[in-house]
Amino acid sequence: MTPEWMVLCGSAVTAFFLSFIVGHFLIPKLRKIKMGQKILEIGPRWHKSKEGTPTMGGIMFIVGSLVSSLAFGLSYAIRGNDMTMLVIWGMMLLYGAIGFMDDYIKFVKKRNKGLSANQKLVMQFAVAGAFLFALYSISPDFARTAVRIPFTDTSIELGVSYYIFSLFFIVFVVNSVNITDGIDGLAGSVTFIISVFYAICAMFLDGILPQPMMSVYGSLAGALIGFLCYNIYPARVFMGDTGSLFLGGAVVAAAYWLNNPLIIVIGGLIYILEALSVVIQVSWYKLTHKRVFKMAPLHHHFEMCGWKENAIVITAVCITTLLSVLSYFGI
Repeated sequence: MTPEWMVLCGSAVTAFFLSFIVGHFLIPKLRKIKMGQKILEIGPRWHKSKEGTPTMGGIMFIVGSLVSSLAFGLSYAIRGNDMTMLVIWGMMLLYGAIGFMDDYIKFVKKRNKGLSANQKLVMQFAVAGAFLFALYSISPDFARTAVRIPFTDTSIELGVSYYIFSLFFIVFVVNSVNITDGIDGLAGSVTFIISVFYAICAMFLDGILPQPMMSVYGSLAGALIGFLCYNIYPARVFMGDTGSLFLGGAVVAAAYWLNNPLIIVIGGLIYILEALSVVIQVSWYKLTHKRVFKMAPLHHHFEMCGWKENAIVITAVCITTLLSVLSYFGI
């Protein structure tokens, strides 16, 4: 087995067991301290049965993936003088910290909406700005101001506007993943596929040091499988904003690492459609007082149409798998 395959397989398997074991001890603890999800009245009425399910389960895959990734990839990053891995981990953890604060306020301070929208946006834009600055600082390869168009050799030069675009794009994608986390297993399953896609990109694309990024996304894929053992329908734990914002940071950070941010719009189309369904629903209702969807985000629309949660998740996973394969050829 080559060193690359050892890193990929070792990090994924280690992260799986760590995540699964953390979950075994974490879920009873969350129940004991009453970190149960409150279900808003605006959601599907049958979701009320989920009320009280422990949340903040994202801690499971954060711990599992972080420990495994550092164990298998950090030494390669140091020897290769490549700090990209640490920059990406910094972004993931900072977004996870924003989610943790939001969850903490919801369940400890007993405010179901957590941080205000303005508070979250200010922090999210700050993290996005810090990430872009860090990438710019560590390598001239990340100092480009042109947006590549997938499947072509064309790039659109934006100049300074590139950074403004990137700030809004990063925050949009992060919140799209957060919105996707609305039914059992959906966000975790889709992001598992995206993580495998990024790990494969790290292994086979030329001109990069593969092991550090393989360890990041191989570990994340393995840790998500460990988490999904508890999160597939009927879920015994939810990831909370702690997990969903962390995952949002993970999927968009890798797109910038590939110097092809728009690739996540293709591979992560499920995230984008979920977010756009909310934008369309709210905007159209304000204009016409009519709804485009039976309920937004999109996964709730399909629930209202009679789809079972597992059917929605399986469909989303199949679509994401096909789009990820397609995306590989568009980089």
